[in-house]
Amino acid sequence: MLAYAIKRTFQAVVVLFIVGLVAFSMFRFVGDPIDNMLGQERTEADVERLRTQLGLDEPFPVQYYKFMRNAAHGDFGVSYRQGRPVADILAERAPATLELAAVSGLLAITIGIVMGVFTAIRRNGLAANIIMGLSLIGVSLPTFLIGILLIYLFSVELGWLPSFGRGETVKVGSWTTGFLTESGLKALILPAITLGLYQMTLIMRLVRSEMLEVLRQDYIRFARARGLPDRVVHFRHALKNTLVPVITVTGLQLGSIIAFAIITETVFQWPGVGLLFVNAIQFVDIPVMAAYLLLISVMFVAINLIVDLLYFAVDPRLRTEGVAEAKG
Repeated sequence: MLAYAIKRTFQAVVVLFIVGLVAFSMFRFVGDPIDNMLGQERTEADVERLRTQLGLDEPFPVQYYKFMRNAAHGDFGVSYRQGRPVADILAERAPATLELAAVSGLLAITIGIVMGVFTAIRRNGLAANIIMGLSLIGVSLPTFLIGILLIYLFSVELGWLPSFGRGETVKVGSWTTGFLTESGLKALILPAITLGLYQMTLIMRLVRSEMLEVLRQDYIRFARARGLPDRVVHFRHALKNTLVPVITVTGLQLGSIIAFAIITETVFQWPGVGLLFVNAIQFVDIPVMAAYLLLISVMFVAINLIVDLLYFAVDPRLRTEGVAEAKG
């Protein structure tokens, strides 16, 4: 187990360096930040002075090396647009995105697994067929369109929920949360549903498919032949084996919830890191863009690592193969 974890951690570090290099290379083609930082009255001397001050006159490998070296110490540089440390800006925006992603992920996993098990057990029932039909909405409609439809229905027509913003927040230490206020909770509902709907339907369909496959196995027939009640067969024997492949896909989907919160945050003007990234693109704020992509990469790699370790813990076949390889 320890050797497996060390091997996967080393692979994760290599992936982070490669992702950082690719992202940093792409930013050379999004425009010159000097054009946005200096006004029309700029002189050539001002341009050269600022370019030297920001280190943009140095060769690309040097810029990349300095960025990765500083990033390893938590220093992502200074925002070209705001003139503040990027780490401070990300720390201010991160609670909004993390709270949104946590609620969306919780909804997706809880409802997705429950609905998946229900539609598998009652696969020929009317309710199961209706749920499967409605799930096509979450799979087929784009996220931004779902958000707009929810805003139109619940904010414009019914007036029940706010259409944008995070509502009132409370500061708990260095963390700002909307969980402790009524307006914060109301503001969270529509973005959370929009962000988690696709993952929920995906998890539901995956659980249903795996559950149907497991229910056809011989050991399930044997359990029924022993006279075990359906509740024990479904939830003790079938569901546990269904979750093995579901863990991998669910872990990746949770990572994508944070990474692709950009669209949801833009539609609802949610003040998270996704909206910060969109604004950074408009102003060619390279330090913010690079830091955002690097942090997203770290998150994806960390989630993949956790999923692999969970997979290793849940599936006894992997542990057996690992022991055999160690002896061999």
